This record gives sequence, structure tokens and C-alpha cells, in this order.
Amino acid sequence: MSSPIQIRRREPRTTTNFPSHIPSVLQRVYANRGVEHADQLDLSAKGLVHYQQLTDCERAAARIATAIMQGESICICGDFDADGATSVALLMSFFRDIQHARAFYLVPNRFADGYGLSANLAEYAHKEGANLLITVDNGISSHAGVQRANDVGMNVIVTDHHLPGKELPNAYAIVNPNRIDCSFPSKQLAGVGVAFYILLALRAWFREHNPEHQAAQINIAEYLDLVALGTVADVVPLDYNNRILVRQGLARIREQRCRPGILALLAVGRREAQQITATDLGFIVGPRINAAGRLDDIQQGIECLLAQDYPRAQMIALRLDELNQQRRSIETDMQAEAQQCIARLQLNEQSLPPILTVYDEHFHQGVIGIVAGRLKEQFYRPTMVFAKGEDGCFKGSCRSVQGVHIRDLLEQVAAEAPEVISKFGGHAMAAGLSVPEQHWEAFNQALQNVAARWVPQEVLARVVWSDGELAAHEFNLDVATALQHGGPWGQGFPQPLFDGEFTILQERWLKEVHLKLVLQPHGSRETFDAIAFNVPRAGWQWHSPSSARMVYRLDINEFRGHRNVQLLIEHVEA
Repeated sequence: MSSPIQIRRREPRTTTNFPSHIPSVLQRVYANRGVEHADQLDLSAKGLVHYQQLTDCERAAARIATAIMQGESICICGDFDADGATSVALLMSFFRDIQHARAFYLVPNRFADGYGLSANLAEYAHKEGANLLITVDNGISSHAGVQRANDVGMNVIVTDHHLPGKELPNAYAIVNPNRIDCSFPSKQLAGVGVAFYILLALRAWFREHNPEHQAAQINIAEYLDLVALGTVADVVPLDYNNRILVRQGLARIREQRCRPGILALLAVGRREAQQITATDLGFIVGPRINAAGRLDDIQQGIECLLAQDYPRAQMIALRLDELNQQRRSIETDMQAEAQQCIARLQLNEQSLPPILTVYDEHFHQGVIGIVAGRLKEQFYRPTMVFAKGEDGCFKGSCRSVQGVHIRDLLEQVAAEAPEVISKFGGHAMAAGLSVPEQHWEAFNQALQNVAARWVPQEVLARVVWSDGELAAHEFNLDVATALQHGGPWGQGFPQPLFDGEFTILQERWLKEVHLKLVLQPHGSRETFDAIAFNVPRAGWQWHSPSSARMVYRLDINEFRGHRNVQLLIEHVEA
């Protein structure tokens, strides 16, 4: 059982303001994504929003500068995902490059410590001699941890991008574009993007107050490979500012002017650095770093990014690849168990609740977020998957659909039934929470009560948005290349999708799950290879020759030096 899919075409928009050298199909795609003029296609670094618009950024930079000048010990407190890992690696690389030896990092263990700066972690940083504590990709909800740091005499600078609660922690500075009192227009910065802006402000401080210092001479652009990786891996919306950060970082990686660790992770994923796209960062590099945090210790991912030579980076990358394979195996088993849980509920399309909650005592806490994402895609419902924690709580990971702000929904549940959630946090599309075991049933009741009011039925209609139909002459390498390099594409700025009627001339199965096709567009004499990944063979209803409406991406297949147009099939209309 899965949610039915509707194919809708985006409303055509005028494309008169683009340079003539941009293919008309790409102009159409840009217009469909809200790009109105050529200036919005200039993704050079000069287009970045200025750091001065980020509340507390200059205050944080001044405090870090003082710590550097006075030789203070600085502790960076990270998070156990790719955004957190790149944020830690970015600041640690900077301190290493300016030869500030008194800098170290701590990352909580997902299973033993939980998320964010806890009081215990602050205590440990103090015992290690830290004078200043900087959180990256966390801290906005770490009231107890910040207070403990204050109590033992440490200043805390919070750098985060998660949505704040009603009260902010009592930190020396809080740099978060989602603060209510922050006018920074790009609210979608990832954690690593916020850390990057701290470095911009820090370099400016040294250029004004101590221009001879190494920090005044540093080339901040050298860290954009990390910024691009963390931004894409955290699946934040690619607004104009984020597209600049990603485009600039991708350019450095393609030129191999990047961390050896990124090159090593691309190599184990069998990707050529010169040809990579943002998708490769999201599906090849990011998951291997995340696997360390999900199954073992994110420190391995951080150390891979901090490796200064390729042999060491390669050694760690191979270990991360092994962990990623383990993660896939665990995820497959959990997917099957989750399906069994849902089957026991005996749901059908009419009785699906507005939010799905799935719990199994055998679920692995490190992989529940991935499983939640898979189930969300299958049923097109906000989905929460829970595993048993070690503190008497169920640990949950949430993935939502467009139109349902999951973090705000959890806040409403907590307001109406305060005892059923011990802690929560996150974004519009993803969140995490802890539910005391004794309140599990009450939590589910409160959740569905709120969801019945907060989740309108119309947002649960699964829609695949198409950029329209390609003309016969547009199925060529020039158009495919222009589309491939017209990004970066990602969350909020999706890859171009097209739809059309095709005759299926041939079909064959690869490993019983991938379907290879030869297709002929209606009205054309040409034929094209196509592939649909992860198609359930039992559900395939067409046999060649026959016709079907398909949604696809125009791609390029490279094999033994030959390049040919290939269609990547996203959906076949039943």
C-alpha cells in the first residue's frame, strides 16, 4: 500500500529576462523555481548576504578573537550528523591554519549522551581546560548545558540553525538566523553555514584590529568545500544564498582544491571529483559521514574531514564505507519490521491517520530517521519512528511533508499535554523527540488530536511536479548537460523533471529491482535508454510494446568514453 500519485505541471512563467545563450528549456525550469532575472543566476561569492545582518555574529567573533589573542583554550561542541561534522571540521581547520593549538572538540554520543550540549558535556569541557565553548549545529535548546558552563566560568557562544523555543539559553552570544530578532534574510542556513559566517566576521575583526595576524590573511573560501557538503547533506532549502555556498564549494571540489577526506569519500563511492554534482554530496559523501554518527562515533567522520594527507583520509573513508554498508543492512531489516508493524494496524487508504507513528523494541536508534523518511515517502504522511532509549524514554525521529511544520506541531502537543514529551527540537520537515515510556499511549492520543486539526487533507495528496513536456529536438546531450550543470539542485530548488507519453519497446530487469527500458517518445522516431531504480517487479504492469505516461529526468550515461542521453524514470502513471 502506498499513497496514489498525481502528476501536475508547473504553471508556465515568462522567461524574457534570461540571456539568449541559456537553452529555452533551462530558462523555463528557472522560471518555474521563481528565478525572475539573470542576476539571480550569478552565484559568485559577491552575492552572499553580509555577516553584519546576522545577529550576534560580530559579538561572537570579537569574543573568539580575544580567546585567540590571549591563548585561551577553545572547545567546539558539535553534533553527530554530517552538518555537525563539517561544522566541527571547519572551525578546527581554521584554528589549525592560524596555529592556535589550544582548540579541541567534543561531540555527544548519540546513544549515551543524547543531542546537544548537556550539563555533563559542559562539565567535561571545563575539566579539559576550556575557557570558551562554541556550539556548532546545536545549542539553541541547551539551557542546562549553557547554564552549567556559565556556572564553572566558561563563556558559551551558540551557533545553530534549529528553530528556537520561546526562551533562548543564557549564552554570551547566540548566532542563529532563526532568532526572532535576527533580520538575516537567508533563514535556511545549515549549521555549517552559520559557522562559516562566524569565520567571515572573525577575519574582518582581525583585519580591522590586528591586520598582521594570520587570521586576517586567511582565505575563507578554502573552507567552502565543507560548507557545500554540510549544506547539501542536511537537506536545507537551497535559497539563493545557499546556492552560492554550494556552487562555490562544488567548484573547489571539482578542481580537487578540497579536503583529502572528501576526495577519499568520493573515491570509495566511485565518483569522479571532476564531474560531481550536489546530488553526489547528498547521496555519496554525506551518508558515509552520517553512518559513523548513526552506528559508531561521528569522530571518525570528523577525522576523515580533518585528515591532511590522502592515505590517512583513504584509510578512514574505507572504514566509513563499511559502516555505511552496515547501516544499509540494518535499515533494510528495520524497513521490513516497520512494514509488519503497519500491517498489524490493518490500515487502508481511507483509515490512514494524519500522522504515522511506528515503534519496535528492536529498532536501532541510529537509523530511525532514515526509516521515517522511507515510510513518509511510501505513505506520504508525516511519520515518526521510535526506538527504545536507555533512559526510560522512546527516542523518536520525525519526517514531514510539505505543509506540515512538524516542530511546531510537536510544540502544540507539548503545550496541550506537557507530560507526554520530555524534549523535542528540529525544523519544519524534520524533528527529534523523547517520549517517556509510561506516557506512550497518552502521547499517541495527544498527537493524533493535534494532527486532526493541524494536518489538512489536501496536503496529504502526493503530487509529482513536472516542468512540462520536452520537444523531440530537446532530447540531446547539449540540453542534458545544461540541465545537469544549471544547479545546484536540491531541497527547495528541485532537479528538473519532465513528463510525456512513451512507447515501451524493450524492458529487462537488473538484480530484480532496477528496470532497464528502451523508450520512444510519442511523435519521435528516436529511441532512448531509460532506467527506473528500485522498482518492485511485482507491481510492474506494462510489457513491451505498450504506452505509458512517464515522469523523468534527462540524464547522461557515460560508458567506455561514450556519452549518451539517458532518461531516469521517477514515476510511471498507473
